[in-house]
Amino acid sequence: MNTTENEIKRPRVLLCAVDTGEYDTERSLDELAELADTAGADAVLRVIQKRPAFEPATCIGSGRLAELAELVEKENIDQIIFDCELTATQIRNIEDICGVHTIDRTMLILDIFAQRATTHEGRLQVEIAQHRYRLPRLAGMGLKLSRLGGGIGTRGPGETKLETDKRHIRARIASLSAELKEIEKRRGLHRERRKKDGVLVCAIVGYTNVGKSTLLNTLTEAGVLAENKLFATLETTSRAIELPDGRSVMLVDTVGLISRLPHHLVEAFKSTLEEAASADVILHIVDASSEDCKTQAEVTLGLLKELGCEGIPVVTVFNKCDLVPDIEELTAGENAVRISAKRGEGIPALLDAIAGALPQSARKMKLLIPFTEGGLLSDIRREGKVFSEEYTAEGTLVDALVDVKLFSKVKQYKIQDR
Repeated sequence: MNTTENEIKRPRVLLCAVDTGEYDTERSLDELAELADTAGADAVLRVIQKRPAFEPATCIGSGRLAELAELVEKENIDQIIFDCELTATQIRNIEDICGVHTIDRTMLILDIFAQRATTHEGRLQVEIAQHRYRLPRLAGMGLKLSRLGGGIGTRGPGETKLETDKRHIRARIASLSAELKEIEKRRGLHRERRKKDGVLVCAIVGYTNVGKSTLLNTLTEAGVLAENKLFATLETTSRAIELPDGRSVMLVDTVGLISRLPHHLVEAFKSTLEEAASADVILHIVDASSEDCKTQAEVTLGLLKELGCEGIPVVTVFNKCDLVPDIEELTAGENAVRISAKRGEGIPALLDAIAGALPQSARKMKLLIPFTEGGLLSDIRREGKVFSEEYTAEGTLVDALVDVKLFSKVKQYKIQDR
């Protein structure tokens, strides 16, 4: 086999889980296999052991660990990925017995984020999360964290420095956090400016890989990466669109969520996710074709609650409905719409739903303004938007988007409400 073939060879990984009855282990391993694929590996085997609790020294029982070692040798496994968070001692003991690099679910997700972060802010957030994860594990994994070489879980800061210690890492976290706070401050100022200028904001949230970026591209032609991979988008993207009632709204795409998302990442990406907490309406995108549709929706709603999004109107958008035509039961509810972002189906109904959920800050109206009320017409132009004007014998006929502050002044001149 030549060098080129070696370089493109994807590592063969074995997935391992301990079923303590807390969640559906099979489905969680399906998701772990997708994460491994996103990271560039092939999940060729999976092992599940039912236990009342994790084994403190090795996570799984000694007998099953011996079986793992045999499978690793027999099936030419390059790496083991556990579907839980491992301690440094557990990783060291598993590697000593099995002889291959071992990582956990959190390390895998951190690795994917390290691959996909493209902006300065995204890279800062990922590096902080990696350092916070590694800090308590230095005592047991100092040498492992320092090794050179490829493979999932080895990307990121600090892996080539044997002398890295807790003091240096804490100093680095402090430095990165200070830099990130400056970026968060600027983001906060932008949010305040949008509020001051009366800009309406619609945050797009949802589980990873449900089609958020595809929908943003469909609505705005934003050109955001829309890929059938987990965590294809890590940074927020904002684009403005016009709704059927004439109002403009800023669409903000956010990072995808996942069940048992590592706490370090939730903390690191909180500033990004907080775009939802300051939005006027939230678009909750759900993959209608997924067997875990309801569970994924619950994960998203749970995190929104944690971020303090109660009270913000939510429009539930069931995407990929072209794959499951019969979903009447799922979409029951006045704030639910069915679409196919990829095919552009259901978009008019979605735009109407967004307009209906937004606070009534303006209304499209047809008015006949007397010539003696020229000042009122100037207010309408300044505070809202005039689509057309026509001078008649009775006054100025205008088709306009009227700000809520002017409703009481213009209602007597209303001809038609749109």
